[in-house]
Amino acid sequence: MSRRGPAEPPAIRIEAENEWAWCGERRLELTPRVFAVLRHLVEHAHRLVTKDDLLATVWRDTIVSDAALASSIRDLRRALRDSAGSPRYIATVHRRGFRFIGPIAPPAPSLSSHVAGLPAAGAAMPPSAIVSPGPVTLAGREAEIARLHAALDRATNGQRQLVFVTGEPGIGKTALVEAFLSRISGDRAIRIARGQCVEQYGAGEAYLPVLEALGRLGRASGDRVVHVLRQFAPTWLMQLPSLLMDEDLEAVQRRAQGATRDRMLRELLDAFDALSADELLVLVLEDLHWSDSSTIDLLAGLARRREAARLLVLGTYRSADVAATLHPLGSVKQELSIHGQCEEMPLEFLSVPAVREFLSVRFPRHRFPP
Repeated sequence: MSRRGPAEPPAIRIEAENEWAWCGERRLELTPRVFAVLRHLVEHAHRLVTKDDLLATVWRDTIVSDAALASSIRDLRRALRDSAGSPRYIATVHRRGFRFIGPIAPPAPSLSSHVAGLPAAGAAMPPSAIVSPGPVTLAGREAEIARLHAALDRATNGQRQLVFVTGEPGIGKTALVEAFLSRISGDRAIRIARGQCVEQYGAGEAYLPVLEALGRLGRASGDRVVHVLRQFAPTWLMQLPSLLMDEDLEAVQRRAQGATRDRMLRELLDAFDALSADELLVLVLEDLHWSDSSTIDLLAGLARRREAARLLVLGTYRSADVAATLHPLGSVKQELSIHGQCEEMPLEFLSVPAVREFLSVRFPRHRFPP
């Protein structure tokens, strides 16, 4: 009797124009960052891709630790139903990087090659036959968008705002924030800083998403941010060496000697007040259910300050994860809510009309059953 070897796993297919990835007939639910990691690995299949290469390609100039990459690889393996111990797709090269070892499907034909021969209503169609190019459309969230714009108006008038967008995984927290930011990003009077929390084990790195946000803001806004940090928060500027010349870094390091956690928090609160004194600042921190306690302390401090500030802080998190892990964000958010110092925006499932609208715009040539 012959013995069969293990079956080959489903092939991976990348749809670059839609930022989608397929594992056989199953579309993978990936964040943009995790998709970028997978795409880079697939483009260099069967070759060693070092950690430095992935960090430089996917995160570019963003300052992150190896924990961000480790979290993305973990999420990617979970989506692929892969295992680090018995990999079928992503093999770890100890202390060096990763190698994609799975099968790869050829890219799907473009939409135009399918239009002439669309099947009848109710017939099965491959994903490539119905996907329209272009960005994903937001549907059924106009009330939430209006609430965010109302918070932005209050922040413009000097009333600092802290808004939490909450809900379960995949319900559209990031999509809502992205849609809102796309509508305000053309306004030169608004500065936008973004940072993302990553799943960490142990104590974790303090203020990780805030450092990422400040690094991005500094590279986008240049001297203004560096000047404010040098004046009000030298301990923070010391941790963003890419914003400084070598001789300036040495001077900042001398000023930051002996910094304590309380001093760092006090400095950053002053710096955010200075940055938002004359210009509107929107600070976005995603996945706060993975945040460290120092970041939560910062959010509480920003919300409790009484001084006027043109500041809107948007935070996203999975409410169920916060409750299940007894994350300090839960108690802090509750206390801030009692005193009217924050607003929570829980996202509900889309209504049937909203789903219909989404499908009509996202798949304009579809013939899905009603």
